[in-house]
Amino acid sequence: MPLHRLPALLRLSLIDRPCASLCLLLWLLAGAAQAGIRIADDRQQTVELPRPAMRIVSLQPSLTETLCALDACDRLVGVDRHSNWPESVRQLPQVGSLADANVERIIALRPDLVLLRPRNRVVERLESLGIKVLALDAKTHADMRRNMEAVAQAIGKPGAGEALWQRTDVRLNAARARVPAAWQGRRVYFELHGGSAAASEASFIGETLARLGLRNVVPGSLGAFPKLGPEYAVRAEPDLLITNEGRGTPPIASRPGWSTMGAVQRGRFCRITESHFDVMVRPGPRMDEAAQEILDCLASVDRRSTALP
Repeated sequence: MPLHRLPALLRLSLIDRPCASLCLLLWLLAGAAQAGIRIADDRQQTVELPRPAMRIVSLQPSLTETLCALDACDRLVGVDRHSNWPESVRQLPQVGSLADANVERIIALRPDLVLLRPRNRVVERLESLGIKVLALDAKTHADMRRNMEAVAQAIGKPGAGEALWQRTDVRLNAARARVPAAWQGRRVYFELHGGSAAASEASFIGETLARLGLRNVVPGSLGAFPKLGPEYAVRAEPDLLITNEGRGTPPIASRPGWSTMGAVQRGRFCRITESHFDVMVRPGPRMDEAAQEILDCLASVDRRSTALP
């Protein structure tokens, strides 16, 4: 604690009796160290760390990316198999995924903190073994902002997460300014998981679309990522379809009823490659890149499709 923030009588004591005051100051600092770091996670629990985390295992790609964006990639000792950005994390030991995390492998890495989602099946087992767990989830931009700061606090960089969000927010605003006027207010269907679900207005993807001046045809009342059949998009008749090009994803025209949709007939759809789609569906510090992917999609549609009515 800085000297000028101590009470007046205590400051006088520190000045008048240096030996005694030194002991008192050391005692205060020891108390502060014992207090450690306290972070509220998404299980409504307070995680207490005795010191900033230095050996971290991440079981969530977006949290891996957040940690690296906070200049703390060097603290990662292990990641899930889906964490692939930045390139350096591909060289780290892998410990499975959300569904099949290998607890023994995690323990062998001697982490002082594991980052994961709240509903991960290994949470209780890790905690029973004395390993600190910070469970964070993100469905909205507000969640992302909170998670960035939570991770920053865990590594002893309070305020850095908020600064990271502010930089991301500025870039999202800049992307909005580059959306062609003809696309403002246009209706979009953003498909996930090979067609089994979609991103609604209530999701971070939906919020990014809204920030760009686009309208989502899936209402937030259905949940952030509702499971929807192909007929939903047919009934919604969006101006633009965004899907991924991953393995097992059926061609757009082969979906039941989609060949009759105006967006398909006019070529107003984008199939995003898997690596680029990762950027779009991860609630992390690359949301400005996700916005740019959407801008690139609009530009490609403009080049090959018929004019918007």
